Amino acid sequence: MYIIVVGCGKVGAATARELVATGHEVLVIDQDIERIRDITEELGDIGLFGDGAEVHFQSLAGMERADMVVAATGRDETNLAVVQVAKHRYKVPMAIARVNDPRNEEIFRVLGVDAPVSATQAILAHIEQE
Repeated sequence: MYIIVVGCGKVGAATARELVATGHEVLVIDQDIERIRDITEELGDIGLFGDGAEVHFQSLAGMERADMVVAATGRDETNLAVVQVAKHRYKVPMAIARVNDPRNEEIFRVLGVDAPVSATQAILAHIEQE
């Protein structure tokens, strides 16, 4: 699968590493040139410096052929914008987004995120299960 990961912090970089290790074609977009240099040095030419929420950079990344987009930045607003552009303009079939504030999880679902992922909710679910 061709998967575009937007955000190359700890979550995005770790996701990209695992995806590459399991044989997926991956491209990472980030606004921090050092993060792009680091991931490119580690995994090869898979980084794109730019704003992954903008149509221009999604187009450069080949979003029209992506099977999945993963929005993994530290900002809910950015993650939601990434998914909205990818789903509506490029018809990406699957969108996963990191939800930093668990109060936003339902909004993400309503606005088309296929799989909102909230670490806080996951921890709370495990606490409830115990």
